[in-house]
Amino acid sequence: MMQESLISNGKKIIQTYRSTSSADLIPFMQSVASISNNAVQIYNSSGQPLLKEVNPPIRVVRSNVDHVLKGGIERNLESGDHLPLIGLPFQSQGKSYALFMRPETNSFFAEIAKAMRTVLIFVLLAGSVLILVASRYIVEPVLRLTEATRLMAHGNFDVAIRTQRKDEIGQLTTSFNEMAQELANLDRMRQQFVANVSHEIQTPLTSISGFTKALKQKRMTEDSRLHYLTIIEEESERLSRLSQNLLRLSALQEGHHPVKIGTFRLDEQIRKVVIALEPQWAGKQIDIDLRLDVITVEADEDQLSQVWTNLLSNSIKFSPSHSSILVECKLLDDLAIVSIKDQGLGIPDEERIDIFKPFHKVDKARDRSITGNGLGLSIVKQIVDIHRGKIQVSGGAGEGSIFTVRIPLHYGKIE
Repeated sequence: MMQESLISNGKKIIQTYRSTSSADLIPFMQSVASISNNAVQIYNSSGQPLLKEVNPPIRVVRSNVDHVLKGGIERNLESGDHLPLIGLPFQSQGKSYALFMRPETNSFFAEIAKAMRTVLIFVLLAGSVLILVASRYIVEPVLRLTEATRLMAHGNFDVAIRTQRKDEIGQLTTSFNEMAQELANLDRMRQQFVANVSHEIQTPLTSISGFTKALKQKRMTEDSRLHYLTIIEEESERLSRLSQNLLRLSALQEGHHPVKIGTFRLDEQIRKVVIALEPQWAGKQIDIDLRLDVITVEADEDQLSQVWTNLLSNSIKFSPSHSSILVECKLLDDLAIVSIKDQGLGIPDEERIDIFKPFHKVDKARDRSITGNGLGLSIVKQIVDIHRGKIQVSGGAGEGSIFTVRIPLHYGKIE
């Protein structure tokens, strides 16, 4: 680019000299050199320089001078100071001359500075555009996330941010939406839990209050008085069981319940639980079928006893009279598998996902006369989880229920 500019300027100088017939060559060229931004040197047909030396001087080898004197044009010459150098032929008064030109040092760096300014301006404009794009593409989603976080901090968990992006911002937005959904579910569960606790407490309190007022009446038979006192006693025990179960469930969920690990016979433990519950199953004339393999486990004996007590009590409650309950205990690899199968109404498929939540009750499977606060299975699930085990329920509506518990033989080993 610079070489072509030099060649163009050189041709203009030669053309101007030819149009000025009265001008002497050497004074003319010296005048041109003094007013232009280029260093100029002229060689005669003998290869001798005719103009006063410039600083730094123009040095051209004889072969290049001869090539120009013969009518050639030199473009890619080395000037010794890394500046472009060109050579042009011309004739004056029948003699051949060679005109060599290169830019002055100040002029060259001025061109470089100009080019750099142009590049910097372009970079500045391009950077400004990129910043605007980035602020819209990156900052705006972050601002939306910030606003949504502020809403969540004030208790509004029903927020969702729409996004089609697949990059890190999109993944962050998707994770935020999932977190908001989980927090909304937890908030609804908390509200439902409070409502259930209030209901479970209010019902026996209402009975106690009503029958206490009835006892204040002077005209009452002794049988009625004993009947009312019995109801008050039962409702008080119901409140006591509720508070104990709430405290136990809270301790299990928070991990504050002490775990006392010991080695014991699981089959013997289940047999003792069945014997302890004999008044319940014998009263309904239910047959208990025990099929227990000899199994020794390493676990918390008291907690597992609570598991079998809760599960077997539920089966007895919801089994019809003159039915049977099958209790099996088998060994499979490093797992103890305990299943309790009854002949009750069973649990519908749509209810199984919530069966282990606190206060959840399957209305279709419960009789009004059957007491319970819906915490037993929640406690069972927490204890099984503490032992790194699994519990599942099967059997559809009208087919009875089968609760299956898998417990590792050694505490702490993940199934």
